[in-house]
Amino acid sequence: MKKDNVTILGGGLCGSLLSIMLARRGIKVTLLERRADPRKDGGEAGRSINLVMSARGMRALRHAGVFEKIEPLLIPMQGRLIHDVDGETELHPYGQDDSEVIYSVSRAALNRELIDCADSSSNVSIRFQHECVSYYPEEATLRVRDHLKDTDYDIKARPLIAADGAGSRVRRAFNNTGTLSGSEELLGHSYKELAIPGGPDGKFQMSPDALHIWPRGGYMLIALPNPGGDFTLTLFFPAEGDPSFLSLNSDKKVTAFFKEQFADAVPLIENLTDSWNRNPVGILGTVRCKHWHEGGNLLLIGDAAHAVVPFHGQGMNLAFEDCVILDQVLDNPDADWETVFRVFETEQLANANAIADMALENYIEMRDTVRDPKYRLRRELSFELERRMPKRFIPRYSMIMFHDEIPYSVAQERGLAQHNLLVGLTENVDSIDEIDIDEAVRFVASRLPPIH
Repeated sequence: MKKDNVTILGGGLCGSLLSIMLARRGIKVTLLERRADPRKDGGEAGRSINLVMSARGMRALRHAGVFEKIEPLLIPMQGRLIHDVDGETELHPYGQDDSEVIYSVSRAALNRELIDCADSSSNVSIRFQHECVSYYPEEATLRVRDHLKDTDYDIKARPLIAADGAGSRVRRAFNNTGTLSGSEELLGHSYKELAIPGGPDGKFQMSPDALHIWPRGGYMLIALPNPGGDFTLTLFFPAEGDPSFLSLNSDKKVTAFFKEQFADAVPLIENLTDSWNRNPVGILGTVRCKHWHEGGNLLLIGDAAHAVVPFHGQGMNLAFEDCVILDQVLDNPDADWETVFRVFETEQLANANAIADMALENYIEMRDTVRDPKYRLRRELSFELERRMPKRFIPRYSMIMFHDEIPYSVAQERGLAQHNLLVGLTENVDSIDEIDIDEAVRFVASRLPPIH
């Protein structure tokens, strides 16, 4: 089947990257974006301005032929630097060696570069300030408002790929129809962003090669480095209760709380109370769907199909992996759009559900479990088992972040089995020196087949 034209709704990270891939196939892409051109007007206030790039995301950038342009934006982070209440710190490396790192990247800078790459293709037409007003499933028609001309117009979905984010109006147009069966589950925690500026001459005021975490049980503060020497701070915090965003309702309470819980960060934070009052509280949630496509007319992709909470840093990486898989399905020249969309969904839906679950679990780990001595012992043992049997035992975090060849669903299933083995091996010991590693290797080998 000849595939000539596609409309992509949403010029964010997923939509812009997908347009690059489709354009390379000779497909004419119309990319609709509700914002003004971010290369001129910057990013949106209140959105997370830092993201984590890992193996899946980098694979997608290489697949699209744009990695070399993006690579200068990436700042490597070797591990989690844990900040205790008393100011003591401890580095937890992410992987076995310096090759297993993740990267901090500015959302705005990355989006600008991807839009630039898309705009450079003669097969991509980008229309900024063109917003989805509504989608009519029965007519398979998208109504768009052109804010530049203050007029509305309709587009037939032939086909339409909706990359319009977690609040997708296209997905919500199918509410109560049973077609996509989308659900949105809000987390009881929200987030607010602050900043640590660069020091003299733009030097970092903390170690730039780590993701800094202040875990406090029911909440946490994290910091990611930026190329300019500054850090983006994000407080993940209950929306209600005490303490919560609702209870910290005065400058005095905010200052006292931060001095009590994050004392080592307070002297570095730029205009704490002013930033607190100015910056909005962002919501966190998970989007799941029973289906992502409606015949050959429509496909949901990225956050529109499967938004996940940010605690595994995989929302962007999952969306980028979507783009790769969809592009690979298009290798079949005989498949019509309905077949392409159906095969894509079959390939990826279980993976999206798996990482959604694991992201929620990782929030508990980051804010609480990292402080448990047993967690540290299991982590040390898992690295040793990986060194001894790398084809049979890979820590779940490593499978997700460093092994793009391992599907998320496999990482989830395998990770649970490995966790149960680690719990049994460490149940009655307090140190790895008390464990017979050779016996542990034999025990694991008898219960886990090699990873294919």
